[in-house]
Amino acid sequence: MSRMRIAIAAAAMSGSMLVGGVIGATAFGAITASAAASPSPSGSGTGQSGAATAPNNGKFTPNEDATHEAGESAAREAQENAGQRPTVP
Repeated sequence: MSRMRIAIAAAAMSGSMLVGGVIGATAFGAITASAAASPSPSGSGTGQSGAATAPNNGKFTPNEDATHEAGESAAREAQENAGQRPTVP
């Protein structure tokens, strides 16, 4: 009878590790996938012309569109003009 209890305990532990692994892979896989996925610039519906835009490769490029500039604060515009990524609204 002792061997039966050991077998049941081993099966329960193995099953819980398997279920925990699946849940962990699902949770962390979704976080990693969403962080790795970055939206690609399409140029449609954003107020830009239909021409394709070049990828920024990590370099900050300010949005100099007139409608965007109208809603910007002076502090944000100063950061953009200095080539910095804006930290103020």
